[in-house]
Amino acid sequence: MRDSFANVRCDSLNKKWNQAITRETPIYGRGNDIRSQFERDYTRILHCQAYRRLKHKTQVFFAPHNDHVCTRMEHVLHVASVAGTIAKYLGLNEDLTQSIAIGHDIGHAPFGHHGEDCLNSLMEQKTGANAPKKFWHERNSLFFADYIETLQTPDGAEKPLNLTYAVRDGLICHCGEIDQQGIHPRDEAINLYDIKRPGLVQPYTWEGCVVKLSDKIAFLGRDIEDARTYHILDMGSYRQLREIVAETVGITREGKPLSHRSGKAVNTTVLINDMIVDLCEQSTPEKGLCFSDQYFRFITELKRFSFANIYNHWRLREFQKYASNVLGTLHDTLIRAQTFAKNGRLPRALSNYPKLGKTFEDWLVRYTNYAPDRKKLFRYETPVVFDISDNESYQKCVIEFISGMTDQFAIECYEEIITF
Repeated sequence: MRDSFANVRCDSLNKKWNQAITRETPIYGRGNDIRSQFERDYTRILHCQAYRRLKHKTQVFFAPHNDHVCTRMEHVLHVASVAGTIAKYLGLNEDLTQSIAIGHDIGHAPFGHHGEDCLNSLMEQKTGANAPKKFWHERNSLFFADYIETLQTPDGAEKPLNLTYAVRDGLICHCGEIDQQGIHPRDEAINLYDIKRPGLVQPYTWEGCVVKLSDKIAFLGRDIEDARTYHILDMGSYRQLREIVAETVGITREGKPLSHRSGKAVNTTVLINDMIVDLCEQSTPEKGLCFSDQYFRFITELKRFSFANIYNHWRLREFQKYASNVLGTLHDTLIRAQTFAKNGRLPRALSNYPKLGKTFEDWLVRYTNYAPDRKKLFRYETPVVFDISDNESYQKCVIEFISGMTDQFAIECYEEIITF
């Protein structure tokens, strides 16, 4: 029902409001700002480098040369569109919803989820294969928002984004990979870095919960379109997809088939719309955010179909081998440079790789104790995040540097290394 969540929206009447708008430090005012706190967060994310790089980061298909294939930036815009529609209809805070949605993937690695797995595996070399996941993009989105991304203040100093608690919470709690029904926000405000695994802690706000479900709605629909573009789906796959639609949501309440969903070219935009409508019609503050049984089954089957026919397609698996080599080579090259970094002689170690060497040294200057005068020289009013003399901290520094790369930049740096 329209506006059925209006009484639980995140606004000044909500008991969570003061915590939701809390920032780590007070943010400067402009004296003429007409935006809400969450609108400020939206534009702060929009202007940061990590968001800009999403246009050249993988969604499903790696380093695409086709301009019409979805990249990570288009994906977050799809999520913002879906989440904004749901929030508006239910009466939730649209500004908060859009801010979480636009920033939820700023910590994603190059080469999509495979890149994420690669970086985690490289960290497991130090911690053991059975250790909890060390690199996961939801936590990395929070980490980038808190420690890596900066914007200039009116006086020209570079300072962290300093986002509100509700937006920061939405970044780390957005995982849409786990199938859940009846999602409710948690009651307590917690230290967000105490969250150790993706998907197990619900967001603090209803708006965060909306983004969590919108993430799944957006990627399931869009990925099928791109698979068509690259001829990933064969006739058997199309037949299977038609059967899934027909058996779950392809029949009206009157028992009539929905012909616009049953042909070879299943209309994914119609399906996305219908998933949104179903969620809005089924959800209440008492039941939580949920789908009808038929749409929940459809989503579960569509997700299974996508993993079997798209995400595990042999062409993608072949590229994954290449991506693993790219990220592993970058990691090992930079790890070997640690001794030179500790002695302030990094350019000597990476002199044969000018693009990689220059950007990595800039990273060290900005986020480590590599250059003691960095704040004075560069006006970076940020804390030292990594200690390059500590092996574990240095490896974390390398992993985070690689995670910020676009697909294309990672490949360019890799080719610098292997070209003689």
